[in-house]
Amino acid sequence: MGPGLLLLFIVGDILGTGIYALTGKVANEVGGAVWLPFLLAFLVAVITAFSYLELVTKYPQAAGAALYTHKAFGIHVLTYMVTFTVMSSGITSASTAARAFSANLVEAFDLDFGDVIGITGVGLTFMLAVALVNLRGVGESVKTNVVLTCVELSGLLIIIMIGMWALGIGQGDFSRVLDIDTGDRSVFGAVVAGTALAFFAMVGFEDSVNMAEECKNPSRIFPKVLLAGLGITGLIYVLVSVTAIALVPPGDLGSGDTPLLKVVEAGAPAFPVGIFAFITMFAVANTALINMLMASRLLYGMAREGVLPAALGRVHPARRTPYVAIVFTTLLAFGLITFVGEVPELGGTTALLLLIVFAIVNVAVLVLRRRPVEHQHFRAPTILPVLGAASCIFLVSPLVERPAAQYRIAAVLLGIGGVLWLITWLSAKRRGGRGPTVDPERPAQK
Repeated sequence: MGPGLLLLFIVGDILGTGIYALTGKVANEVGGAVWLPFLLAFLVAVITAFSYLELVTKYPQAAGAALYTHKAFGIHVLTYMVTFTVMSSGITSASTAARAFSANLVEAFDLDFGDVIGITGVGLTFMLAVALVNLRGVGESVKTNVVLTCVELSGLLIIIMIGMWALGIGQGDFSRVLDIDTGDRSVFGAVVAGTALAFFAMVGFEDSVNMAEECKNPSRIFPKVLLAGLGITGLIYVLVSVTAIALVPPGDLGSGDTPLLKVVEAGAPAFPVGIFAFITMFAVANTALINMLMASRLLYGMAREGVLPAALGRVHPARRTPYVAIVFTTLLAFGLITFVGEVPELGGTTALLLLIVFAIVNVAVLVLRRRPVEHQHFRAPTILPVLGAASCIFLVSPLVERPAAQYRIAAVLLGIGGVLWLITWLSAKRRGGRGPTVDPERPAQK
């Protein structure tokens, strides 16, 4: 991969469900200044990206956060929990996408199945379809990602062009973008809460480190390309959020799970709403599929390493896909869609889980400074990993006033991971072994 394909991969990985589904929910937190939390989330992401850049150019291997945690601390259970946390974030992200998919389908095509069946039922059906594709086997390539990125990007560019058209003909109220309405909460508390939610839209850049071994001279091209990708997506998100709030009042934008669909209806009534809904559903479907692929393969890989029960490492005799891991992750997604269901809780939980991982990665940078390598690599200013760790820890703390449901969902998912580790540990001890260990530097058994 050269810098062009890598840039498209990064932009495509960040774009998706977050901006399509959460713009209105962020508006509920801060009112008209909905762009501000997206801007702050972008800044937090950039700070942490500098830590990833130092580590990926220092260790250009594909295991990402698990590898950095293992090298920095050498604690197998910590490496395992970081890996399981990343896997869990994939499931919550895919569940968020399923909810957004069903909401757009039901509203755009006026399907009247009832509130529960209409959203939850379609979401479950969608996730089942993702599982069937996953079971069949999907060969993801960078060229395919280019096509998917163009489709996702087209929907956001349509929103921006609608905003430019509205501005040109004097339509909409662009003065709303400076209004901050936080209700009974302080401005600081509301903006921070909005930032914690908007951060979900910026995740995805961390996946690009898994492409390090596929890049030409990653130590040279990665820093410029990753920062350029973050800059492009950050600019798009700010422009989309400004357009959205100018054309749709905060209260209307924040109701329901289809905020950008409302923007199209308000700014371009003649535009076929079904086409935009299709683009939105395609974008979030891609998010769901990529995340469920990642989650099931991570679970499979840990099982093949002996870190999780061996049953999770079984593959289909004909398709050679990890069918037990796929069924397990799909059932977890079913539970989240059925018993949680709401986009803010699912998206917020995804951000919460990844912020925990990012905090550990920022600390790992500082620890690994004591272990130089022979080749040249990018080095982040020392203040940035410190600020990155502090900001990530702050955003996961109760000071942010996150809904308690997000902590409960994260605790349940990580608790499941702990139980699986314990089962494997007891099983190994019963056989006379020394318990499960995880080494992301060693390839899984074939």
